[in-house]
Amino acid sequence: MNNYDTDFYGWTQEQAALLKAGKLVDLDIDNLLEEVETMGRSEKRELDSRLTVLLVHLLKWQYQPIRRGRSWQLTIKGQRINFSETLYENPSLKPQLGDILKRAYAKSIVKVSQETAIEEQVFPGSCPWTLAQILDDKYYPNAGE
Repeated sequence: MNNYDTDFYGWTQEQAALLKAGKLVDLDIDNLLEEVETMGRSEKRELDSRLTVLLVHLLKWQYQPIRRGRSWQLTIKGQRINFSETLYENPSLKPQLGDILKRAYAKSIVKVSQETAIEEQVFPGSCPWTLAQILDDKYYPNAGE
């Protein structure tokens, strides 16, 4: 039997084989549960990460209009697509979007402030856009909005 701590890949293959064979009594239940829970958290983190990058670029777009360019526009477009795909593949995360948006916005303000030297206090305390606006392919915030 492969050890979870010393040969993770071998352990995963062994667990898959046991599941396929219906040998449930031989499964490493504790570690299997931990991995399943971790997979779920990973999908949520992925959604949060995509949204954070998207918000960073929307904030830059709004607060640094002179620096707008194709690169930012393509990053916004790509992150919108990636976020939507991740959400489509994980629809049970939809009820958590409000909380995910709050956390992602807070992180995006810190990141934008680090990257631009714009003080955090300049940005609104809560996200100024709806999720519909954030994901709208045609929406780009204007300065002073």
